[in-house]
Amino acid sequence: MQEQGDTPTLTTDQASAVLKALADATRQRILLQLKSGERCVCDLTGDLNLAQSKLSFHLRVLKDAGLVADRQSGRWIYYRLQPQTIVTLENWLIDLRRNCETAAAPCTN
Repeated sequence: MQEQGDTPTLTTDQASAVLKALADATRQRILLQLKSGERCVCDLTGDLNLAQSKLSFHLRVLKDAGLVADRQSGRWIYYRLQPQTIVTLENWLIDLRRNCETAAAPCTN
C-alpha cells in the first residue's frame, strides 16, 4: 500500500488482488465468519463445511491480498480480518467514485 497524505492507497496490482479475493463466494463466506473476530481454522472448516485443503487455498488467497492475517498457537492456526486493508479498499473506492460524474471536456476535433 502506498501513502497519499494520511490516507493509504492501493496500487493497481494490490487493488486487483483484493478485488479478485473478494470476487469468490467461498472467500466472502470466510470473511463473514471472521467479521465477529479471530477464528481457529478447525472451526472454520466445520462451520463452512469445507475440506481443509480447499479452505487453506482460499485463506492463502485472502492472506496474500492482505485481507486476513494468521497466528499459530500450538498446532492450530487462527485467522482474523485485517481492518486496515478494508479501510484502504474503501478509500480506493471513494477516490474512484469522487469524479465519476464529472462531465468530459468538449471535443475540439
